[in-house]
Amino acid sequence: MIITLLTDFGATDYFVGALKGAILSVNAHARIVDITHEIPAHDVQAGAFTLLAAYDSFPRGTIHVAVVDPGVGSTRRPLLIATDSYFFVGPDNGLFSYVCERERDVRVYQLTNEKYFRAHVSATFHGRDIFAPVAGALSKGVAPEAFGELVDDYVRLAPLAPVRDDGDEDAAVWSATIIHIDRFGNIVTNITRQELAGAEFARGAKLEIGGREISSFRQFYADALGDGGADAAGGAEAGCELFAIWGSAGFLEIAANRASAAQLLRAERGQPVRLTSLES
Repeated sequence: MIITLLTDFGATDYFVGALKGAILSVNAHARIVDITHEIPAHDVQAGAFTLLAAYDSFPRGTIHVAVVDPGVGSTRRPLLIATDSYFFVGPDNGLFSYVCERERDVRVYQLTNEKYFRAHVSATFHGRDIFAPVAGALSKGVAPEAFGELVDDYVRLAPLAPVRDDGDEDAAVWSATIIHIDRFGNIVTNITRQELAGAEFARGAKLEIGGREISSFRQFYADALGDGGADAAGGAEAGCELFAIWGSAGFLEIAANRASAAQLLRAERGQPVRLTSLES
């Protein structure tokens, strides 16, 4: 059984090693895979996006342990989430919101059965003392209902989907947002193919962000075969054309070849993006 780990623990301290040790103490044959331990400290939304982008790359039945847990030791609940295809273990703080939006048959259990916890639970390290041993027991075949009772009031972040505004009869207008900026400076929006097909850029679709318009679309980052235009306010002067592209996580990104679109636009997560696309 594969168990993945996603945390904000970093690589300097003992936390990741202790987490793995707690899993292996329950199931020495578990296959542990690190997704990342470099989520910014306490950044639940960043953890939620990264988990969404990575979780379904793994085989059905994988157990995903995610620990970005600024509320550790408080009244926030520990959870086990079972879906048709995967399991998720971690804190009830919205970290699993995005995968729950996408997955089917979501069942959420509050972890209450201390039989599956470490003997001494630290108030500051539930990753090691609750989430890791529960994942280890789950990987050995313990049924989800053995760990606690079903709940339906788990914490949810704001929905990912953009909101359609009132547009004219010839265009659809969407209020979107930046949900992630990757290490290359690519700006990930919450726009999916449900709202837009890439071909619509050839018919006049555009993105507006921070007073700038992007109306170019590319198939890949080094693609020079698009419409050949620069963005409406400065891409040419900077020598770096801004363009839209479908990213690997399934969301529309704003990018610049071999440059940081986020720096060019001074963009930040949570910043609004406006999409206008022509109706068919």
